[in-house]
Amino acid sequence: MTETTELEHTAETQPETDEQIHEHAEGHDHSGHDHAGHTHEAQPTLNPELMLEISVEVDADTVSKAFRRVVKKYQKLARIPGFRVGKVPETVIKNRFGKDVRQEVLDELVSERFRQEIVAQGINPVSQPQLTNLMLVDGQPLQFKAAFEVLPQIDVTGYDSVEVKKPDTALTDDEFEAELARVLDAHGTVETIEEDRELVDGDWAEIEFKGQIQDLAQTVGEEGVENATESEPITGEDVLIEVGGKNTLQAFTEALRGAKAGQEMSFEVTYPMDFGEPKLAGQTVKYDLKVKALKSKSFPDRDDEFAKQLGNYETWADFEQQLREHAGGRKKEALESRAKEEMLAQWIERYQFPVPETFVQQQIDARLDRGLRALAQQGMTADDMRKLDFARLRAAQRDQSVAEVKASLILDRIAEQEGIEVTSDEMERELLMASLQARQPLETMREQMQRDGTIDRIREQMRREKTGTALYEKLAK
Repeated sequence: MTETTELEHTAETQPETDEQIHEHAEGHDHSGHDHAGHTHEAQPTLNPELMLEISVEVDADTVSKAFRRVVKKYQKLARIPGFRVGKVPETVIKNRFGKDVRQEVLDELVSERFRQEIVAQGINPVSQPQLTNLMLVDGQPLQFKAAFEVLPQIDVTGYDSVEVKKPDTALTDDEFEAELARVLDAHGTVETIEEDRELVDGDWAEIEFKGQIQDLAQTVGEEGVENATESEPITGEDVLIEVGGKNTLQAFTEALRGAKAGQEMSFEVTYPMDFGEPKLAGQTVKYDLKVKALKSKSFPDRDDEFAKQLGNYETWADFEQQLREHAGGRKKEALESRAKEEMLAQWIERYQFPVPETFVQQQIDARLDRGLRALAQQGMTADDMRKLDFARLRAAQRDQSVAEVKASLILDRIAEQEGIEVTSDEMERELLMASLQARQPLETMREQMQRDGTIDRIREQMRREKTGTALYEKLAK
């Protein structure tokens, strides 16, 4: 299903800690720059179709009380040479820590009154508020305007009328044989052919190669670099490839058939669009290849003894049965997941509505983060990552991110209409599995997730997946 979108509400701005106040009091220079907590940065764009703006005012008496309260806290904690702790005059505090006092008053009053106002008006922001026309002076009313995004109104009438084709998930004999071949191949024995002869079908060639993807524009997806104008070469050493094998591309078979050990060659391979490796699917690669040796490969007998070596199996028939079940389960999951994605795609196309830009940017961040992690696992250095054109990469992720956000919002709306919720037992099982995977005590993980909001995001995603599954089972024919 679709990746979860973080639908976070307005975050509070926390006042300084006592330790930070002490740090300021012990010689921090406030004359030359703004406080780190309120540097002026470009604010993110909001979708004008979903933007609301409210005006907020705090009376002068409340403002004055807030200033006095913060100044007294600074008087109590500040350590300034020439004054006893707790006896620093108010005028000295205002002169020395004026910017910090004002910021703390601002944080306190803006956050509190903004929450009161949106509760009073029944508004649920889904982005951080952007403040304008802010005026704060001790003894005068605090005034400001706050702009933010809200959720769109989504009419999903007819969501249960889409056509969903139920795929045939039965594992074929060929698919099972391919699974079995992979197991046997991992336990095969390779020997060098000493005879001076050419490669023929059924032989294995030990090769080293260097390949270059031809003339493609750079994009980064969740699996890392998908295409690149100047891509890193594809290299391999001591790679075994079966001449004429079922899993060998015809271009490789034709190039290798008739070759001898030590022979070098160059050729191009155009990979099919459905090729299993996403980086190569649909690409044309020029290879420079050398045949290092001719090999033969033998495989163990398919008997009970070999089955016991593979795992907790009594007989070869037991192993084959479980292999078939596991392979069939993976195929069923993959095909049903694809069918659910097609169901979502129909809803995305049918229902047109604006999406919060906040969510889109969060989704772009998440996709890029996964892509960069994949690049790091592939060996790309931090210096090389910094050279990437991030503006272009973000733009390349936008359409898919918008679609994923729309899918999440549609599923949320359908869940409301269907009355689908995540039960406490379902949530408990999910947390238990997460704690086992992370090797952390369940209660420790639960408390941490509750503090940082992760548990709410997990529940949202579980509800969306449960909704998608329920609708698929209801509609697939």
